[in-house]
Amino acid sequence: MGVEDGVAANRHRAKRTRVSDGAAVGGIAMVLRQGDGRDHGRVEARYDSRDHRGNGRSTDVATPQPVVKFTYEAYRTAPPDKRYELLDGDLTLVSAPNLKHQTVQLELAAQLRRFIRDRALGKLFIAPCDVVLSDNDVVQPDLLFVSREREHLLSGGENVRGAPDLVVEILSPVTADRDRGYKRELYGRHGVTEYWLVDPIAETVSIHRQRAGVLAATHTFGREQTLRSPLLAGLELHLDDVFSS
Repeated sequence: MGVEDGVAANRHRAKRTRVSDGAAVGGIAMVLRQGDGRDHGRVEARYDSRDHRGNGRSTDVATPQPVVKFTYEAYRTAPPDKRYELLDGDLTLVSAPNLKHQTVQLELAAQLRRFIRDRALGKLFIAPCDVVLSDNDVVQPDLLFVSREREHLLSGGENVRGAPDLVVEILSPVTADRDRGYKRELYGRHGVTEYWLVDPIAETVSIHRQRAGVLAATHTFGREQTLRSPLLAGLELHLDDVFSS
């Protein structure tokens, strides 16, 4: 099922019921919402609550029905001119990051790439890069590291099929709640070893470590500090260089 087929299927599942005499049945529209941090975006039904006199009273009800959960195959048919993630079957539009986000991302990528390459530790990737965690969860972290021990995750050549060793998400006002909430839970459940949450406004990096399927916060580094990672032994990131870039 492609994205358009999924929208059509959701439309059929939004059945309307008349609840007052002579009331016009409102129109149901399908909408794809951009994730706002509180939810992660979904195709859903909504209806016009105005009656035939236009007085704004609710005259029909959209009977709750399960919405279609998109799969990875449907996700691959999404318009190529926009970025999406698939979170628990919900197709989420990913907006372009601001300039501060991008400068921090590039500086982190440059320093991590040099450290990883010089020690032949594995591969570093930068968004957009699909990480397929399940048939209903496909994410595009800002940065991710796959060690040599997990190189089998790269064997298909198109994406990462499973949990990377390290995932880095750079917070924005739109994504912060989602990165701290649903995605942290998702990464922990699927076995990500270490998760960094980078806050370019507070100029901090919070490290979370895998503990029995949960990513638990272990340390937060500020701009004047040097980040050290349990996963990448010997790494020293001077965060003043990262946030002043």
